[in-house]
Amino acid sequence: MTNNNEKMSREEAGRKGGEATAKNHDKEFFQEIGQKGGEATSENHDKEFYQEIGQKGGEARANQRDGSDDGKMSREEAGLNGGEKSRR
Repeated sequence: MTNNNEKMSREEAGRKGGEATAKNHDKEFFQEIGQKGGEATSENHDKEFYQEIGQKGGEARANQRDGSDDGKMSREEAGLNGGEKSRR
């Protein structure tokens, strides 16, 4: 939807751009750019970065859970362990 002065909002422009990109590219394209992005992130960030985002993700997921303890590793712990293993 456009606003009164006929300019496109950022949200609408982003949505239209995303739709056009999805129409013009296949699954392999998105896999390739995701791989490149992951490699660039890995080169620019250290172990602590991955531990921090893993911890934040684990905390967010823990807040969504119903509190049942099934004996499995917590998501927070899995994020911290994953951060330790992600650095090459």
